[in-house]
Amino acid sequence: MNEKDIMKLVEQVMLELNKNNNEENSCSSKDIIDECKNVMAEEGEIPDITEVNLKSQILVPNPANKEEFLKLKNATPARLGVWRAGPRYKTETMLRFRADHAVAMDAVFNDVSEEFLKEMNLVSIKTKCSNKDEYLTRPDLGRKFDEEELQIIKDKCVKSPQVQIYVSDGLSSTSIEANVRDVLPAIMQGLEGYGIKVGTPFFVKYGRVPAMDVISETMGAEVTCVLIGERPGLATGESMSAYIAYKATVDMPEARRTVVSNIHKGGTPPVEAGAHIADIIKLMLEKKASGLDLKL
Repeated sequence: MNEKDIMKLVEQVMLELNKNNNEENSCSSKDIIDECKNVMAEEGEIPDITEVNLKSQILVPNPANKEEFLKLKNATPARLGVWRAGPRYKTETMLRFRADHAVAMDAVFNDVSEEFLKEMNLVSIKTKCSNKDEYLTRPDLGRKFDEEELQIIKDKCVKSPQVQIYVSDGLSSTSIEANVRDVLPAIMQGLEGYGIKVGTPFFVKYGRVPAMDVISETMGAEVTCVLIGERPGLATGESMSAYIAYKATVDMPEARRTVVSNIHKGGTPPVEAGAHIADIIKLMLEKKASGLDLKL
């Protein structure tokens, strides 16, 4: 798509925005389009449409109860009242859909940066997957490790801790860089406050959730917790989960895992999630159980 095509789309979006909001906006369509052209001339790109808060937008013409409609939109991440142009989505809605889809794709296919791993002081190992395509098409390899990879954490991490916490990219590398800076220190501080000994955190590339069972057996931890990226959707690409298990073993039932999900700024805030995870781990050690066997 060349610059002329992009500007044509921008004009369509801005004309529709101005038409729908003409009672609240005194600027003309020409003013808005000219402003966008100036932005492109100065910065070489159009404004990021994903920065628009969908919950504050009313795309339905002449809503019967604007205030209640906004309350409803703020109560859910769903795309309510996107409206239409004949049988199709409006241009703005389609552009936002494609932009959010691109965010989700980036979350899946990008890697956690080396700079982030250095900042968090995380030793890195990887599963038997050799690249992202293999990770997506061979889930079984995302649960296994070569022996030399496991030897790295054996050599560099505390052995037989009460709790072993590690980080894994999973299906959203974006979520790791967005949340781990806050959630990992919160968990560590919470457990240390309870007098619980925590092992050395590290990072697993191309990891699936059951990789934690191999980690548990390798490190000899009582409780193992993995902070892993969730499958992204069109609402956010930053959602992360914590899977926690008491004395996890390879091929154990999934029912033995406890999960805290939807960790991101629009869901459970990372610091709050960290404190909650520390409480759950403390209870697991006391009850010697996890998953369906643990009554929260």
